[in-house]
Amino acid sequence: MATKNITIRMDEELKEQSEKLFTALGMNMTTAITTFIKQAVREQGIPFNITLEVPNKETREAIMESEKLIANPNTKKYTNLDDLFRELKGQ
Repeated sequence: MATKNITIRMDEELKEQSEKLFTALGMNMTTAITTFIKQAVREQGIPFNITLEVPNKETREAIMESEKLIANPNTKKYTNLDDLFRELKGQ
């Protein structure tokens, strides 16, 4: 099978981060990109969901914390913001 070279441009920091990741996974950049392209061809599309609303790590942690608070029967709950702010102000 004949091979062709391709050239891509990307942010230097992103390149370094991805090289570290791929090395940890036992592959180099060429193998990782080839794997991605083979999977895209096999699926006839991008092999993962592309979305605009993926929460970052901090947001995911906040969501998890709020879910724990909601599930805890000892967590004080408020029916309106006025009551919450009154308590926060110590009134």
